[in-house]
Amino acid sequence: MTVKLRIGALASGGGSNVQSIIDHIEAGKLAAELVLLLTDNPDAGVLKRAARHGIPFAIIEPENYENRDEHDRAMIEALKAEHVELVVLAGYMRIISPEFVRAFPGRIMNIHPALLPAFPGIHVQAKAAAYGVRFSGCTVHFVDEGMDTGPIILQAVVPVLPEDDGDSLGARILRQEHRIYPEAIRLFAEGRLQIEGRHVRILGHTVDADRYMINPPLEEEAPLWPEEGKD
Repeated sequence: MTVKLRIGALASGGGSNVQSIIDHIEAGKLAAELVLLLTDNPDAGVLKRAARHGIPFAIIEPENYENRDEHDRAMIEALKAEHVELVVLAGYMRIISPEFVRAFPGRIMNIHPALLPAFPGIHVQAKAAAYGVRFSGCTVHFVDEGMDTGPIILQAVVPVLPEDDGDSLGARILRQEHRIYPEAIRLFAEGRLQIEGRHVRILGHTVDADRYMINPPLEEEAPLWPEEGKD
């Protein structure tokens, strides 16, 4: 019998990344079970997704608690009651407390719509487009006590087009989020992630050192190097 990783998800909005995780589980691509969804928003669209798939959920609203620590303690208790082994932040729009991080050391993941460490925080797709970068993308990382500062697990790169704004760039990034978040969870479930300081080692993984991307592409007729023997 396959042992399934017990996942708890935190989300505040529509929950498309939660849906991607659910889809991978139901397709048999991810040996995991989403045992609990927590949200701080009673109007979050992700609640409808949970209901459709029979996933238990709880609404834990911050205004019902005196401070962030008490709110986070309620979430910690709910997750531990379900024996959650990995916590995934999927569009959760609140900064979790150090106490929450310490409750699940090395067992909290987040998906961020930029290539960290560039553009941490919020509204980063629009910031990247406005800044004029040639590439953006998304990052799955372990969560530490900083904001978007934890060790990086996977990244996907998306070219930035001249006409891009935050919405158009964000839509292309989101498609890659739906691919790499379940993959990072799969690697965790298989015991293939090792945190070594700032680095995450992926056991059994190799990288083609000659692969690269250039945006805009080099003109094909331009020589890569001057001909040998000529100035």
